[in-house]
Amino acid sequence: PASVQEVLDFGVHGLALSRFAGLWSGMKTIQEIVESSATAMIDPERVQVVIPDFEMPPGGLHIRWPDDALTQEARMFQFKWYAALAYIRANRLNHNVIAGPNDRFGLIASGKAYNDTRQALLDLGLDDATCQRLGIRLHKVGVVWPLEPQSTQAFARGLQEILVVEEKRQFIEYQIKEELYNWPDAQRPRVLGKFNETDGDITGGEWSIPNPTSQTLLRPNHELNPPLIAQAIATRLKKMGLDADTTARIDAHLALIRAKEQSLQVIDIKAERQPWFCSGCPHNTSTKVPEGSRAMAGIGCHFMSVWMDRSTVGFTQMGGEGVPWVGQQPFCHDTHVFANIGDGTYFHSGLLAIRQSIAAGVNITYKILYNDAVAMTGGQPVGERPEGHTPVQIAQSMRAEGAQKITIVTDEPHKYEGVRDLPPGIEVQHRDRLDAIQREFREIKGCTVILYDQTCATEKRRRRKRGTLVDPALRVVINEAVCEGCGDCSDQSNCMSVEPLETEFGRKRTINQSTCNKDTSCLKGFCPSFITVEGGQLKKKTQAQAASPFTLGPLPEPTLPNTLQPWGAVVAGVGGTGVITIGQLLGMAAHLEGRGIVTQDSAGLAQKGGSTWAHVYIADRQEDIRTTRV
Repeated sequence: PASVQEVLDFGVHGLALSRFAGLWSGMKTIQEIVESSATAMIDPERVQVVIPDFEMPPGGLHIRWPDDALTQEARMFQFKWYAALAYIRANRLNHNVIAGPNDRFGLIASGKAYNDTRQALLDLGLDDATCQRLGIRLHKVGVVWPLEPQSTQAFARGLQEILVVEEKRQFIEYQIKEELYNWPDAQRPRVLGKFNETDGDITGGEWSIPNPTSQTLLRPNHELNPPLIAQAIATRLKKMGLDADTTARIDAHLALIRAKEQSLQVIDIKAERQPWFCSGCPHNTSTKVPEGSRAMAGIGCHFMSVWMDRSTVGFTQMGGEGVPWVGQQPFCHDTHVFANIGDGTYFHSGLLAIRQSIAAGVNITYKILYNDAVAMTGGQPVGERPEGHTPVQIAQSMRAEGAQKITIVTDEPHKYEGVRDLPPGIEVQHRDRLDAIQREFREIKGCTVILYDQTCATEKRRRRKRGTLVDPALRVVINEAVCEGCGDCSDQSNCMSVEPLETEFGRKRTINQSTCNKDTSCLKGFCPSFITVEGGQLKKKTQAQAASPFTLGPLPEPTLPNTLQPWGAVVAGVGGTGVITIGQLLGMAAHLEGRGIVTQDSAGLAQKGGSTWAHVYIADRQEDIRTTRV
């Protein structure tokens, strides 16, 4: 899918195709589409499925009893795939978007790459009418594999050259080349994608190119974007020959694109704002390792420990946490490592990583960071049951898998009093003993597990606002007159709510009460300047200090932009200050006015204190917005 709307539409087609052909169907999406918001039509009758006229084999396409493996395989190879292709063809999931009778240059793309290609054409000054005049044909692919042959051949017929625009590997490019391979030389168009034409007589494929990086046209690494695609399109169009006026206009647009890119490159960034753990985040404590040890990072907010002073290195795919140690251990002097793994990752696929380490017999301690919520994706409970997957259940699984020793570490040991299902021999310890426990575990042979149980700070804040979690009547404050500014409270807590305070006596520390999540790790500094207040409330502004909205006068009406063409804005700032909220407010306001919108936010980790952004596109018509980023 190339948009939020197509996620819905293709979802309907995916189900219908699977039911018709008896095959699995999958949807490939990426962050730029999934993490965007847009105006979408949700009418259940919007997608009208066309059932193709396909000659079914005896008994149909679906599984039946008895049905042995070889019969199923034969049915798939001989009938099911062709039924799927018939469905793709009948429902025009792959189709020409721009076409004319005298086309000579073809562009074919799918998903985000299609959006970027449309934007690249506009950036070059090539609207639909200009493309038709110049003989440019654009084909949009909804199903990348298998590539429907009849629509592909119809797209390629009459063209001199095809440029395949796709992310990463060449799924579409290879299939087009295979489909057109046996065409007569006079009819077969030249097909380019990742690599440009090579000088000299190179009769082989891309593996025959002696220096492929010098011939890269659309890179297979990183990501594609409209400027890169625009450069590639311009290069190939000029190679094929254009009139002088069109060439001059394309060159002028290219110069503008290059100037904008150059203006971004000349910025000399002296300092970088790294995102950080939220105030009161359990990772502030759980990702620490004792002196002389190191840890391996994994997927989740805890990955941010790699740029903190935590002796944490590396990264893996989700479910690969700690496994690189199996290969490293025989070739290094270290005898033990720690590996961080989130509770959501554990439930998803991380259990297999732990099982692999146990089977390999390496010395490793897995720290399963149980935060009581999959906070990165909205605070869902861990697991599929409404009550979630509990630490006790994880401990039972780890015992069954063969972990040598398991200990639960938590900020609330009292909640385990009276728990009956906890396997014998598994201790529950306070988080203040984490360092001592880690020092003990690194001396144990084999795989050990520390289950660190503390609720995500952001999720705690949400629950307290909703009234589903008790809000402790406790505040921590710092007496600045006593504080000597040593910073030990920051070292102990790693908390962003412990802020510097400039005074006439030098830099001190203060607690930002509006961001504090009452973790109280800062008290470990054992400093006489710290005061805890129980039952007290924050002092509110007096009436004289508070500005009344009625005394400010009416706000001036803003000058609204012309949205006949898409209007874009980038909201940038520091994570935690409302950047994403501003983007969503702008998008919702435009949506309520009946305009088309697309917003795309910086996503993934908690961005507290780090640089973050939100892209906003607004247009009179939703279909005029070609991409998600400004």
